[in-house]
Amino acid sequence: MIVSTRGRYALRVMIDLAEQGSDSFVPLKDIAQRQNISQKYIEAIMAILSKNGFVEGVHGKGGGYKLNRKPKDYKVGEILTLTEGTLAPVACLECNAAPCEREKGCRTLPLWKELDKRISGYLNSVSIADLMNKN
Repeated sequence: MIVSTRGRYALRVMIDLAEQGSDSFVPLKDIAQRQNISQKYIEAIMAILSKNGFVEGVHGKGGGYKLNRKPKDYKVGEILTLTEGTLAPVACLECNAAPCEREKGCRTLPLWKELDKRISGYLNSVSIADLMNKN
């Protein structure tokens, strides 16, 4: 599993929004400037986050984005799964994967299942609030 720039940037954007508070909408250009990410790239990320209810967006004067939940209620695993599509270490463990003809005799499958469990468990134990509090 390699997390793409989209997943990494989504986490940075969510932390940035969390640090700005939830009282007002944060302009996209401000986030882009603070995070040194192109505004166009952030727009694509925000479309995904907004469509899935992670953030609320308002267009026009005074517009921008804000979180829909408290930072402690966002888990890193859910954000990465949303932006990456899968966190599975091997294709056979992805959601809706075609059945593998070698599954019954696969000696490495238990290894991959355990790794998948540990990755998911860890990423779902870390919140945006946790990341805000780390130096």
